[in-house]
Amino acid sequence: MAGEVIVDALPYIDHGYDDVGVRESALAMVEEECRRYRPTKNYLDHLPLPASSPFETPLMVNEFERIQNRLPMETLSMKRYELPPPPSGKLSEVSAWQEAIENSMAQLEHQWVRSLNLELMLDYGTEAWKSYLEVFTAMQAKAQLQLQQLKKDIQDVNWQRKQAQTQAGERLRSLEAHWVLLVSKNYEIETECVELEKLVHAAREQLQRIAPAPSANDTASTPEHANGIVEDDLVDNSSNSNSNSNSNSNSNEDASSAADPEQEADNPEEEDEESSSDSN
Repeated sequence: MAGEVIVDALPYIDHGYDDVGVRESALAMVEEECRRYRPTKNYLDHLPLPASSPFETPLMVNEFERIQNRLPMETLSMKRYELPPPPSGKLSEVSAWQEAIENSMAQLEHQWVRSLNLELMLDYGTEAWKSYLEVFTAMQAKAQLQLQQLKKDIQDVNWQRKQAQTQAGERLRSLEAHWVLLVSKNYEIETECVELEKLVHAAREQLQRIAPAPSANDTASTPEHANGIVEDDLVDNSSNSNSNSNSNSNSNEDASSAADPEQEADNPEEEDEESSSDSN
């Protein structure tokens, strides 16, 4: 929701509200909010008009029309309480006197009703007032019960809020302590890393001081040079193996040639034996 403000204050566990500058800071925030909020002349234009016509009586409608037209309010008529005689021009008319007599009779009846109401009030007014006071006392007792229930509900809400904020405060303090512990551990680890880097750097410098400086003739063998040495060795080995195999083959041929005359020398004897057996 646009413009929504999240209240993150915990008044039951937060402290420092009476410190110097806190009240001034709060007043400055209120003034800033008042500057940003610019109410219009009629800030209820976006709301529909209430439907009051079902509750209006004809007398109310006439009165609203009078107020809208800015007409003065009619004064209370006291004519019914007067007993005027017939006009001077109608003293000889019977109808005028008859009207005056009817008016006097109405005034007399009204006065009789007033006296009757006073007598009834004297007889029953005390009891009626006592009954009204009893009803009023019962209404007051009911209102007191409702007020006590509302106070109890408010107290329960405040207690639940206090309990929730207390638990949240304990958790916040625990998390803050854990955060401080982790930060301190990270600081210790970073310090140890810096010390180890210093030791490694010092060891490298010491090795560089101890190691002899390389001469101009000592050149490190490159991979191509190493490969060339390996290839020459392989060629020498292959040539040596070929010469060895050739010498072995020649020795075998000499041995076989030396063995052939012996076989030829043995063969004439076999031929002589065969020829003697044929002659027999």
